[in-house]
Amino acid sequence: MFFDLNVPIKKTIPRQSTGKKGKQAASEPAVNWVSAEIAAVEERIDLLIHLGYTVIGLSQTVNKKVDAKTHVNVLNQLVAQLRERPGIVYLKRLNIILDQDSEKGFGLINANVSLFHTYDLIALVPTTHNTFSLACLTHSLPSPLTAHIISLPLTLPRLPYHLKHTLTRTAIKNGAVFEINYVGALGGENDASLVEADAAENGPAAKRNWWASTRELVRVTKGKGLLLSGGVVIDGDLRAPRDAANLIAVLGVAQDAAHDASTKTPKSIVIRAQTRKTYRAVLSEAKVVVPGEATSEKTLKRLREDSQLAPIIPTKKQK
Repeated sequence: MFFDLNVPIKKTIPRQSTGKKGKQAASEPAVNWVSAEIAAVEERIDLLIHLGYTVIGLSQTVNKKVDAKTHVNVLNQLVAQLRERPGIVYLKRLNIILDQDSEKGFGLINANVSLFHTYDLIALVPTTHNTFSLACLTHSLPSPLTAHIISLPLTLPRLPYHLKHTLTRTAIKNGAVFEINYVGALGGENDASLVEADAAENGPAAKRNWWASTRELVRVTKGKGLLLSGGVVIDGDLRAPRDAANLIAVLGVAQDAAHDASTKTPKSIVIRAQTRKTYRAVLSEAKVVVPGEATSEKTLKRLREDSQLAPIIPTKKQK
């Protein structure tokens, strides 16, 4: 099972109507996807499936801050209109580009929890040292607003911050991963939203920058906690998962780690991202065993076989 958790989707969001005093309307504006736009997305998904991907993350990008009054999830209606394909999973992802204006806050607050619950994945694209520190130390901690993916602007002429071992190790320890979009290695076109926000560049120079920055990322992380995605805008830049793994293997990543970057690691991220919607990142539902009610040996044996209760059900020797 191969994952591509970054398939950029571009859609113009209509402006919301305002009331008499300039307040935003209570109803969310409808996002109308025309048949041509749906057909283009369907064609790209068919190509991804042909290359071997089974889990596809459709991504929406916002700049600086997520404003609950104006933000619209354009992926909800898109996924609802896509053709069902057996064995294929669609995920909704939100990318937040962080710059100097985002240092004061970029919308990841408790008041907007319901807004972020409509997305399966949250990714941060830090472009300053302060926002990079926030992404690694604060927003990687388990919470309803955890951002499990930190996507670095690898195609810029120079990374806007130094990749410190303490920051990267802390983020990986907290369960976050650092994303590598292989589109930069090919010199392909990046997402227009990233380019407009000065978080990515296009052209031959961007290709050279990608190789230098990714080599530094691999050195600091020692090949651990890496997520390999596409970030591809043009269908001609799409590559099969094993071909993409060979790209980062050239940089010194072990073959098994390069394979895990598009299989095991994204799978764990998708599962871990589900904990944003649970209490304190608890995946399973807690079960209470009242002493005295389960007295028979058969009942105790059945409870001991339950992996969730095995550590707290004493055996005869423990008694």
